Amino acid sequence: MTWKISTFSLLFFLTSALFGQKSSPEFRIRTITAGVSLNNLTDTTTIKNAIEFLRKAEKAFVQKGYEVQTLRISTQNFFKYLGQYSFNEALPYLITIDKIAKRENILFSIGQVLPPDEYKEGIGDWAEALLKATTKINFSVSISSHEKGIHYKSIKASSAIITAISKTNGGENCFHFTASANCEAGIPFFPAAFHDGANSFAVGLESPKLITAAFKRDSDPAHARQTLKSVLEENLKAVEDIANEISKTNNWPYDGIDASPAPGLDASIGEAIETYIKQPFGSPATLSACALITDVLKALDIKKCGYSGLMLPIIEDKVLAKRAKEGRFTVEELLLFSSVSGTGLDVVPVPGSTSRQVIESILTDVAALSLKYTAKALSVRLFLIPGKKAGDVVKFKNPSLTSSVVMKVN
Repeated sequence: MTWKISTFSLLFFLTSALFGQKSSPEFRIRTITAGVSLNNLTDTTTIKNAIEFLRKAEKAFVQKGYEVQTLRISTQNFFKYLGQYSFNEALPYLITIDKIAKRENILFSIGQVLPPDEYKEGIGDWAEALLKATTKINFSVSISSHEKGIHYKSIKASSAIITAISKTNGGENCFHFTASANCEAGIPFFPAAFHDGANSFAVGLESPKLITAAFKRDSDPAHARQTLKSVLEENLKAVEDIANEISKTNNWPYDGIDASPAPGLDASIGEAIETYIKQPFGSPATLSACALITDVLKALDIKKCGYSGLMLPIIEDKVLAKRAKEGRFTVEELLLFSSVSGTGLDVVPVPGSTSRQVIESILTDVAALSLKYTAKALSVRLFLIPGKKAGDVVKFKNPSLTSSVVMKVN
C-alpha cells in the first residue's frame, strides 16, 4: 500500500539523530489502522475522533523508538452507510472525507462498495470517477465467502472496476482497489480493510528484514523454523505490549497484529526467501520457503488478525520485481505460491489489453482457492498498464513502487 512517513515520526527521528535518542528497530510499523462505524456519509465527527486516537497511538509507538509509516481508518462496508443516496450522489461526501484524510495525511478505506454477489451497472465508471476525484480513498468488492461460495456477480463487478480505473494515471489507480476473497473484517492492510462493530484498532508491519536476519542466522531446514519463530515473537511481543497499553489508556479495543511481513523498497521479502533457499526467487524450493514462513506466521504466540500470511507484491519489492524481469516466475506460479501461503495476487502488472473475460477467470481461480482451505483470506490487485504488452518494462510515478516488467497472462 502507498505510504508516507508521518510528520510526527519524521520529526522524532530527526531529533533522535541530533541528540542520540533510541533508534528504530529493524522493522517498521507499516500501519496503525483504526476501525470505526460511521452513522452516515456526513459523519465526520467519528472520523475526527479516530484521527485523534491515531495520533495518540502513533506517539506511543514513536516514543518507544518505532517508525510509524502510515495512519489509516477503515469503516464498515460502504453499502451499509450509503443510505438514501445513489452512488453518484455519494461522490461529493466521499470527496469531503478525502479532503480531511489528505489534510491529516491519513489513508482511508470505505470497505466493500457492493453487497456480496451483486453487480451494479455502471460501477466501473463510478469507480473511475471516484479515483479521479480523490487520492486517499481505498475500496474493495468481495468475490467469495464461506457463506455464499464464489460470488460470480461480484467477479463481474470487480472486472469492470479494474478495467475502468486502469485507463488513467498509467494504471496506478489500480493501487486503490482489490477484489477480496474470503476476507473478514479487521484486516489493517489496504485496500481489503473494512470494519464491523465497535471502534477498534490493529497494527500491520513491514518486517522482511527480521525474516532475512533469522535466515542468515540459521537456514538449516531442521532448525530455521524455530529460529524464525523465536526472532519474530521476540520483536512482535514488544509491539503487542505497546498496543495493549494504548488500548487500555484510550479505551479502544485492540484486534491484534497482522503478522504479514509487508515489504518495502528497502525491505524485501524476496531477499528473505533467497537467503533461505540460496538461489533466486522462483527457483525450486521457493514454494517450500513460502510455506515455511507462513506456517511460522500462523503459529506465532501473539494476538493475530487479518491475513497474517506471506505477501508477494511484485512492484513493491525490488528483488521480486527483478526476478519478474528475469522471467523466473509466472502469474500462475504466484497463485501457486498463494496456495501454501500468501495473500493472493498483489500489485501484479499485466498488459493493458487484458480482457474482462480473462480478468474474471483469474478472479474466479483466486475465489476458488480461498474456499479450498478454512479461513484463507486472499485478494487480487491487478495493474492493467495502458499501452503496454507482456515483456515491456514499466515505471511508476508512485515513489513506493519499483519498476518491473509487464507479466504475461496465459
